[in-house]
Amino acid sequence: MTLHRATAAVRRTLPLPGEYPCGLAWDGTHLWHSDQLLGKVYALDPGDGRVVRTLDCPAVRADLTFDGRWLCQVGMRPKRLLLIDRETGERVGRREVPPASGRLTGVEACPDGMWMCLRGPTVLQLRETREMTILREHPVAGGQPSGLTWADGVVVHGDYVDRRLRATDPDTGAELGSVPVSGNPTGVTWDGEHLWYCDFPGRRIHALRLDDVLGHS
Repeated sequence: MTLHRATAAVRRTLPLPGEYPCGLAWDGTHLWHSDQLLGKVYALDPGDGRVVRTLDCPAVRADLTFDGRWLCQVGMRPKRLLLIDRETGERVGRREVPPASGRLTGVEACPDGMWMCLRGPTVLQLRETREMTILREHPVAGGQPSGLTWADGVVVHGDYVDRRLRATDPDTGAELGSVPVSGNPTGVTWDGEHLWYCDFPGRRIHALRLDDVLGHS
């Protein structure tokens, strides 16, 4: 007999405009989504998913965050952070993530710095925002991490192959919960109420409550 794991309750769903969902970010007004195949970054109306702005970014590789001033897109080979003006689409700078590699899959600006998830091995890192010095590192479960966010003091990252979202204590590295989700998750973000993630094969984003992840396994 095959046992099927119940997936987390989806609170809201919005369509995505692209073909290859990568990054997801929240700037306080819009959800921002990046698409690797099309090389675009889209501003989405959080009410209905309508595209309100489209920026060109051919170097898109993985996740996306907003640092309070710039969109920070994981891009190029090897991966680094590309700083993008969200009004004009101009690339205003970049930040190297040493050592140069393709390991970086998720990123989120937070009050203490920049949280990142990396693969091979799977770890979460808190880095200083300018020089990208590692301040803290935790090994975590899952072999194919995807997007990452900072949600009400908790680090949450996607586990692409296992189709899970995993919540981690940023101080100790202890897993606070994990939950199966619909689709393979990539970009993840937190809007202060909902935890959003990209459903890669479905080309849409789903919203959960943080409590849907915490305390579950």
